[in-house]
Amino acid sequence: MKTYFIKDLTPDEGYRFEERFLVRNADIRDGNNGKHHLYMTLGDASGDIQAVKWSLTPDEMKSYGRISSGMIISVVARCKEYQGRNQLVIDVIKGQAREDTYDRSDFFRAAPESPESMYDYIMSRINAFEDDELKALCLSFYEGEKDRLMYWPAAMSNHHAEYAGLLYHVKRMMMMGERACEVYTNLYKDLLLAGVALHDIEKLNELDSDENGVVPEYTLEGKMLGHLVMGVHTIGDRCKELGISEEKCLLMQHMSLSHHYEPDFGSPKKPLFPEAEMLHYLDMTDAKMFDMEDALRYVKPGEFSEKVFTLDNRRLYKKTF
Repeated sequence: MKTYFIKDLTPDEGYRFEERFLVRNADIRDGNNGKHHLYMTLGDASGDIQAVKWSLTPDEMKSYGRISSGMIISVVARCKEYQGRNQLVIDVIKGQAREDTYDRSDFFRAAPESPESMYDYIMSRINAFEDDELKALCLSFYEGEKDRLMYWPAAMSNHHAEYAGLLYHVKRMMMMGERACEVYTNLYKDLLLAGVALHDIEKLNELDSDENGVVPEYTLEGKMLGHLVMGVHTIGDRCKELGISEEKCLLMQHMSLSHHYEPDFGSPKKPLFPEAEMLHYLDMTDAKMFDMEDALRYVKPGEFSEKVFTLDNRRLYKKTF
């Protein structure tokens, strides 16, 4: 069992400890004066932390070059504060831990609901569509990709980067979308919820996830195109296969393309109809609420979190009531 979780670490450069962590990613980079340094993102079930091993020797270069995402490694390290966030400075890497010596639930983050219950909820909403074309389109993806959806994350890092995170993201957006339609009665609910169901569906092919929901890398197509553009192509192809009307196909493609809203975040077009606009806000709301909840999980009442990169480096306050 683990002794120190990331949530328990406090900056104290003079205190060395030994612990096991999950490797989320690892990269050896060139430094000044010909030196090389190992940079890693390490994690456990309580969160992630940036780590660095300075000035690698030739033997360390060879040995540490074999460290890869998904490994559980044992390190001797010190925790320090760097640019408002905790960082591990590694003194020794003792190697990969044997699987029979640790509890996997200590290391792999998971959505707080079972994949089966989230999948069933999403399917119940899709099956309730009155629009047969949009129902057929969404079912074709969710029935065909059920196996991967059971564990797929919604991101490599940050919001919903966890086991079954994609289902959790879509479910909460659907719940919010249903309520939005009660207030904004001009919205066509089936179109909005279909957009929710499929807006991130190409993350199944953008992210190269393992069955623990850990993403070491984006796929080649993910790097070259991204899930927004990939979604436009896949939705278009599927609509042709199913005989979906041209207008509905175009609207669904536009929702995929525009849901990030700004060119800087990958959307060359802003939303051009109400359901597409609402989709963007549902997506952003769920992502930000997730990141806020995550940042405050282990903060004591009346205190502030570390800086949260995805929230403009804000330090969040945890209320006392």
